Parts: sequence; structure tokens; C-alpha cells
Amino acid sequence: MANYRDRRVAQEILKEVNDILRKKVRDPRVQDVNITDVKVTGDLQQATIYYSVLSDKESKIEDAKQGLEKAAGLIRKELGQRLSIYKTPEIEFVLDESVAYGSHIDDLLRNLNKD
Repeated sequence: MANYRDRRVAQEILKEVNDILRKKVRDPRVQDVNITDVKVTGDLQQATIYYSVLSDKESKIEDAKQGLEKAAGLIRKELGQRLSIYKTPEIEFVLDESVAYGSHIDDLLRNLNKD
């Protein structure tokens, strides 16, 4: 029988991290951050949290990365209080470039018809 616990925990982490970023983290660098996906290892010890930033500016993306790294301890502590699992996973934030890639593909398709 397949074990879906890691996916359920990942969905719960996604929901809770979005809530924590909106309500608990007061750092202005993470205001434009959206959590897009969460991947959790099978043993629930590590969680990779993918995020995107509404701005395309490199400085805003770097600021968001620094803000998330600074808030990682608070986010993990809050997750530990909100989730009912034995051990809170270690979290790592990774920039999700799929939104920018999709936008790039859209631009290429639009320009294809112009030529």
C-alpha cells in the first residue's frame, strides 16, 4: 500500500508557512514572497520550500532570499507548534523559477507569431 503521509505533511507545511509569512514574519523583504511548493523527504526530516517573488528585479529576489533565511528559525518554530508530528523537519528555501520560465515561454510563443 502506498504511503502518502509525506505529501499530506508537505501540503500542511505549505498552508502553514504561507500563514506564518503573512501573520508572524514582519520582515518587509518577504512581503512579496509566495510559497509555490513543498517537497518533504520520506522520513519527514527535511523540507524543501519553493518560493517565488512577484518582482523580476535581482535585488528584490536577493532581499527575499535573505529575509527567508533570517526568518527560517521563526518559521520552523511556528511549524513545530502547529504541526502534530514527532519532529519538525529542517527547512530549506529554494527559488522556484518555473513562473519565470513559463513567462519566458509565453513571450517566445507571442513573438513567434509576429515574425
